[in-house]
Amino acid sequence: MTVKSQRLIVGISGASGAIYGVRLLAALRDTPIETHLIMSKSAELTRQLETNYSREDVHALADHVHNNQDMSAAIASGSFKTLGMVIAPCSMRSLAEIATGCTTTLLSRAADVILKERRRLVLLVRETPLNNVHLRNMLTISEMGGIIAPPVPAFYAQPASLDQLVDHTVGRCLDLFDIENNLVTRWREQEYTR
Repeated sequence: MTVKSQRLIVGISGASGAIYGVRLLAALRDTPIETHLIMSKSAELTRQLETNYSREDVHALADHVHNNQDMSAAIASGSFKTLGMVIAPCSMRSLAEIATGCTTTLLSRAADVILKERRRLVLLVRETPLNNVHLRNMLTISEMGGIIAPPVPAFYAQPASLDQLVDHTVGRCLDLFDIENNLVTRWREQEYTR
């Protein structure tokens, strides 16, 4: 068994776009990053409706899976060292709980811990259009040090498939943690790699 040197918490909430969290876990599978997965109840439903992945398939991609109701999990404590946390996708409900510090699940508690410990929190928020409450909550989290990273497609890469669009977003998310990946077509990178 390979001992992984660093840890990253991956949350999947109930917003549309469960594939982002699934692909993130897949991209991290063969890295030195130990993954800790939390899925909300709504995420399980969204996964079922939007993907061909079973619950078992998704869980198998993670090194550790935590029950979203287990507030005593190690990841609920600041003493559990991690690189940080990604919630992909992040629903407006999860966003609101994190922004207000009113954590009712392990998903929002773990994010709250990441912020209080001044670690990196990346939220792939999924909603449109945005109302004032959504925008205020995003600003609040940004002011606390979190990163709001909506999954916005990069058309300069001329993606040929939905998979390429998803992978680009996942790659940019990994970039935020300085995790090497080959998922991103970088703007004008070829000019500097000769």
